[in-house]
Amino acid sequence: MKSLLIKDTTKEEREQIVAESIGNINGACDGCAAGLADMYQDYIDGKCELKEINMSFRSGYVSGYEGPQKENCEFGL
Repeated sequence: MKSLLIKDTTKEEREQIVAESIGNINGACDGCAAGLADMYQDYIDGKCELKEINMSFRSGYVSGYEGPQKENCEFGL
């Protein structure tokens, strides 16, 4: 597998990597895929690695559990 790092790819290759990963962004019925393409623009422009973008996206969903606690749950949720 070829490296996906900015230093190992051209801008055109990074555009292709994002396009192939996301799929047909123009065919999305709700327009959400176009937002994903925008999310990866810093990678395409060579400003931020894919790993950093993905980690920042995921980090928005990491937090302590707030809300009612389930009792007698085998997973302790």
